[in-house]
Amino acid sequence: MNRKEFIKLSALTGITLGMLPQLAFQSRTISYEELIGKGNPTLFGNGFKLQKEAHDAFIKMKEEALKSDISIKIVSSYRNFDHQNRIWERKFKSFTSTGLSPQDSIKKIIEYSTIPGTSRHHWATDIDIIDAKPKQPKNVLQAQHFDTNGCYGKLKTWMDTNASDFGFYLVYTNAIDRKGFKYEPWHYSFKPLSSLFLSEYKQLNISEILQKEQLLGNEHFSEEFLSKYYNENILDINPELL
Repeated sequence: MNRKEFIKLSALTGITLGMLPQLAFQSRTISYEELIGKGNPTLFGNGFKLQKEAHDAFIKMKEEALKSDISIKIVSSYRNFDHQNRIWERKFKSFTSTGLSPQDSIKKIIEYSTIPGTSRHHWATDIDIIDAKPKQPKNVLQAQHFDTNGCYGKLKTWMDTNASDFGFYLVYTNAIDRKGFKYEPWHYSFKPLSSLFLSEYKQLNISEILQKEQLLGNEHFSEEFLSKYYNENILDINPELL
């Protein structure tokens, strides 16, 4: 075999090996219950819970970041339906108690929080992260902390350069024309799995799901609202994850 043939074969082998994990993921079955956070997936992690593939990739990423004196810490990972519903009900009651109408309360909630049954955290593929090294502020998940001069600025810069090498991508970017949830520089998704979950999720009818679940305030979920929520909050994300 001459050098040219060897290089060609090596390149093809590399491409094939790179595709194997994705091909393996495509063969898995994702249940309806898993998609809406009511399943019973086998999860992994110490202090956090993720699908095995996402967990293993995160551990490798964390180990690499430590070489740059960055200690990636997950502050939120898998959240089941009931967990998300507790967040939803707490915020709904809090906002309406201040005098906001139910409709305005819902709009306020979905600036950052998802409606139960629609959260990417239900899939155990997504993580909210900080750097455990710096002195911690009172409220860690604030966008300004991830600015260049913020306490997590070093983490954000490192993630911008390296996260995709491990399969992780920012979900809610600061793109000017993006709608839906506000910018979350802490929220990353393990693309090899989450893209498959999203593909399956897009086959569901969220209007039927949310009517069935009888969420607090769901009588204010008009078809117009749900259509906008679906297109902007669920689908208007980092294009790399679609």
